[in-house]
Parts: sequence; C-alpha cells; structure tokens
Amino acid sequence: MESTRNYFHLHLISDSTGETLIAAGRAAAAQFQSSQALEHVYPLIRNRRQLMPVLDAIDGAPGIVLYTIVDRELSGIIDQRCREMGVPCVSVLEPVIDLFQSYLGAPSRRRVGAQHVMDADYFARIEALNFTMDHDDGQLPADLEEADVILVGISRTSKTPTSIYLANRGIKTANVPIVLGVPLPERLSAAVRPLIVGLIATTDRIAQVRQNRVLGQTQDFRGDDYIDRAQISEELKYARALCSRNNWPVIDVTRRSIEETAAAIVALRPKLR
Repeated sequence: MESTRNYFHLHLISDSTGETLIAAGRAAAAQFQSSQALEHVYPLIRNRRQLMPVLDAIDGAPGIVLYTIVDRELSGIIDQRCREMGVPCVSVLEPVIDLFQSYLGAPSRRRVGAQHVMDADYFARIEALNFTMDHDDGQLPADLEEADVILVGISRTSKTPTSIYLANRGIKTANVPIVLGVPLPERLSAAVRPLIVGLIATTDRIAQVRQNRVLGQTQDFRGDDYIDRAQISEELKYARALCSRNNWPVIDVTRRSIEETAAAIVALRPKLR
C-alpha cells in the first residue's frame, strides 16, 4: 500500500479570479490534515496562449488539478493533457452546471466570471464595505441606526475582521469596543433597526492574541494590564453583563473561524442572507 504523502501539489486553474476554486480546493484539502497542499493558482486563464505555460508547470510538478473553465475547448485541452501526464483533474463547476441544466431544462450561458457582474448587488457590497470601514472601532456612532449589524466586544474578539467579512456579503456592519468602565455610545443602546451581537472568547484565547499584539509593539507600549488574565476576566464579565442587560445575543469566537462567526451572526437574522 502506498504510504501517505506529507505534501502534494494542488493546481487551481480559473478563467476568473479563482476565488470559487480556492475555496473548494481548501475545503477538500482540509479533510486531509496529514498532507499539506502546495497551492499553485492560475487565475484569468482565457485562451490557449495563457493555458499552455500552466500545463507545462503542472507537468513539472504533478499533482491534483482542479479547474473552473467555462470554455469547452480549453477545458477539453486540460482534460486531454492531464490524461497524457497521468494526473487527476476535475472540473469543479461542470457537474453543478449539468445538474442545473437538467433541473431547469435550459442551457447555461457559459459566461466567464458571471458571478462578478457589476450589478446592484455588487454596488451594495461596495456601499456596505465603505460603511463598515467608516464605522470600525466605534467611529461615527451618530449613525449606528443605519447599520444592518453592530458587533460589540472587548479588544481582540475579532470584531473588525468579522465586520469586513460581513460587509463583503453586502451587510453594513459597525463594531463598537467594550471597555471596562467606559459607557457605550447612547446611539447604540437606542438602536432599533440593527442586529446587535456581542462577541466573546475565553480568557486564555484573548490573552494569547493580546500577547502577540504586545510583542509587535514598540518598547514604549505598556501592556501589563492588557494581557493580565485577571483583568481580561473582569472585562469579559463586564461585557457579558452588558449584553445580558440589553438582551443582545452573544457568540463565543474562541474556536470559530471568521467565516463560522459570520454564519452564526447571519443565522440570528435570516433576512440578512
């Protein structure tokens, strides 16, 4: 029996940005923790001239080939060359497109990058991202009512990255820090339209993240209280009490990725989907 490889080459060929392909490849690779995927990403491959060097690169570092190529001629070339090289290849979208065609009884339009069209949804995402950047870390509290979601939490609970992730889905997100003994903005307590969610984590997790931040600061930065576990425990107790008093749902981000935290937030208000 062949021994398990501790690494393998993963070639990702796309006629667009490659985001769909990268997500699919990483989701699959994550199921095989004993083998590390060495990613080779080839975006915007839309003609034979662009494709040929990619196939040469695959020949030089054989591995798994995943592709999202709409053009049938190019996808046929990939399939043929991969067979000749003896490497496995899969069209990630083709089975899904075939399923849609069969169910809907209509052919696909075969448009490259169709998911990236600059339509109303695209501009809504841009607007959400601008709003989110303007309302990071408690900025511009006067118009918090315009937010779809407001995240609150003590320092290092992933408020900003989660906000940006939600904004990329078109969800206008503000975040407000909870600081021990410092009153929250009045507009926050008065907000009616937004979904307000508290983010927390374990004391150990926050201490670890804060320690890493302190190590990256200048020598003049005094971080003793910032990384003190007793102090962090008090901050978390204060944050939980605030959320409980205001009936704000709380999500523990300790073992959640940004994507999982965002999904949990969206699940609290289905109309955000």
